Amino acid sequence: MSIEIANKVALVTGANRGIGKAIVDAFIKEGAAKVYVGVRSTEKAEALLAKHGNKIVPVAIDYSDPATIAASATTASDVEIVVSNAGILKQAGVLDDTVIETFENELEVNVYGLLRMAKAFAPILKANGGGAFVQLNSIASLANFPAFSTYCASKAASYSFTQALKASFAEQGTQLLSVHPGPIATDMAVEAGMEDMGDPVEMVSEGIVASLKAGDFHLFPDTMAQSFEKAYHSFAAGVIEAEPVE
Repeated sequence: MSIEIANKVALVTGANRGIGKAIVDAFIKEGAAKVYVGVRSTEKAEALLAKHGNKIVPVAIDYSDPATIAASATTASDVEIVVSNAGILKQAGVLDDTVIETFENELEVNVYGLLRMAKAFAPILKANGGGAFVQLNSIASLANFPAFSTYCASKAASYSFTQALKASFAEQGTQLLSVHPGPIATDMAVEAGMEDMGDPVEMVSEGIVASLKAGDFHLFPDTMAQSFEKAYHSFAAGVIEAEPVE
């Protein structure tokens, strides 16, 4: 399966900054008919509205609030491409006093948020011809970095669910793309103390456009991610991406 962005209706969550904003810009550049921008407060979409005008439709989406996701599915009933980008990253070592609380918060957004989005939008994508669902995972889905132990565990869980969704979405003709960035130059990276390591956000947004056109399942878009891909490729191709044995 593959999909072109031109003339399609898309939804991007976490759209007001960083990777999400870059994806919105890339989709508009590719000729998307309309992009719903999912933000926790629609006021945060003002800059995108000023830049792209009536191509943009703000919708309130908070991954920790299931009611907002349900409402957005009603609003965006014509959507053909869903990009589940919203997420949170907290610093917590595995033996820290706050590790359980931190992990619960990250599960709520990074894992339950994905499941809520998939459940809400799968029938809409099916009704609109199949389309595509893009999940922003991470290189942290593949390896645990001790200073961010809970984030890595949450992203490992989201990647596992992404693999489960692959078969379900294939049955309804929906392309699924699992994106695994390394450090990217975003506000989140700065907050995590990785401001000197990040590659440009455009490496992710442009990679998503190219991977959707190519029909890929995995995308490792940046410098560090590509080094992970080299080590992971044979396993991914032979196990994760292989067709299930009947």
